[in-house]
Amino acid sequence: MAKQPRVLTGKVAAITGGARGIGKETARSFVREGMKVAIGDLDLELAKKTALELGPNVVAFPLNVTERPSFKQFLDDAEEALGPIDVLVNNAGIMQLGSFLEEDDATTQRQIDINVNGVLWGMKEILPRFLQRGTGHLVNVASTAGKGGFPGGATYCGTKHFVVGVSEAVRAEVKDTPIEVSCVMPVVVKTELASGLQPTRGVKHIEPQDVAEEIVRALHFPKFDVFVPRQVQAITTVMNVLPRRGREAIATALKADKVLAQRDDATRRAYELRASNSEPGLEPGAETKQLTEST
Repeated sequence: MAKQPRVLTGKVAAITGGARGIGKETARSFVREGMKVAIGDLDLELAKKTALELGPNVVAFPLNVTERPSFKQFLDDAEEALGPIDVLVNNAGIMQLGSFLEEDDATTQRQIDINVNGVLWGMKEILPRFLQRGTGHLVNVASTAGKGGFPGGATYCGTKHFVVGVSEAVRAEVKDTPIEVSCVMPVVVKTELASGLQPTRGVKHIEPQDVAEEIVRALHFPKFDVFVPRQVQAITTVMNVLPRRGREAIATALKADKVLAQRDDATRRAYELRASNSEPGLEPGAETKQLTEST
């Protein structure tokens, strides 16, 4: 007998970084499933516009994922407006690229604060609520960069390795409870974050809707490893059993070692500027300060 999908109608979801990109498309897909959605974002005005666009079952709240009290307030606001949260999607993240040795400390800290601490605070705030109610699904958005190291994005890769590792560990800790954990690992997604990146051989860039659809599928049929596209799981499995030289040879053949290093910085300029101002507690580093609106 075929496994029946879990019903999502009426469920409540909270999504971080939900004003744009993957977060926005995930919210859109959730609404189509009959879910109620709270989106949290540093850009509250854009989040409100997104909520208005997606319909009456979507609400927007301010959220700075780098501060645990802000995360708690976001979840409290979401539950007051929509009811107990059934699903948390830790989606907020940034990717600032460049040579590791030339990366200023503010850029390093900013990625850690958002990509690492932003996920940690969400997990620490939502899991007790899930456990108290005996139900809940945690979805952490990582990246295929969390399964390998790519030149030009060392810190970003490190943060996504963290998301994969902490998701695996927490999944093991809650395995005897009704709590579900999923880790989403997409390839390059056609959002502002990936602007200026070159395609690899064999694996095309994907749309944010593709990621959203796989997240929905993981809620219908719970699973931990959510690769987008799904064929990447087979590639990853093969890479993991090869010796290092073999893995590196395949990465070179697929041009995966160039995807972050050989980027178009002019095309990425607007995104890098926004990312440099995405952590209110940190001033942009010296190099980033040159990326002003007027230059």
